[in-house]
Amino acid sequence: MSGTKLTKEEQQELFGDGFSDDYAQEAEQRWGGTEEYRESQRRVAQYTKEQWQQIKAEGDANHGEFAAAMNDGEPATSERAMAAAEQHRLLIEKWFNPVPYPMHTGMSDLYVTDPRFTTSYEDIAAGLAQYVRDAIHANADRAARAAAEQP
Repeated sequence: MSGTKLTKEEQQELFGDGFSDDYAQEAEQRWGGTEEYRESQRRVAQYTKEQWQQIKAEGDANHGEFAAAMNDGEPATSERAMAAAEQHRLLIEKWFNPVPYPMHTGMSDLYVTDPRFTTSYEDIAAGLAQYVRDAIHANADRAARAAAEQP
């Protein structure tokens, strides 16, 4: 059941020159004690190179959806942007671990406060980091309102 561990060259080929093993060490230090981290590690240990390529392709497509909505002038609170935000959350759940809305908004805050994340979005389109963050927050707010309206 074990997947193929990507070589450093394959990681850089797939995720770009900005990829660093330091990120994995930092993630373990920050979240290593959480169930979500353990679940993510369990899943990724089984992934093949082809699955990593699929993860990358799905992520790139999602980022493209955000960029297209932003470039078309859609506000981050629009249905289109929030749909991209929900897809973003679901992709993380699909491939890594459950992502409740509060966790998703916390992650998205890093997109504008951590230059490593900001750069990855800004390399796609100027202003995209803030747009994605705002769309994720709007989507979480929408989900909270819908949950509050449930009998």
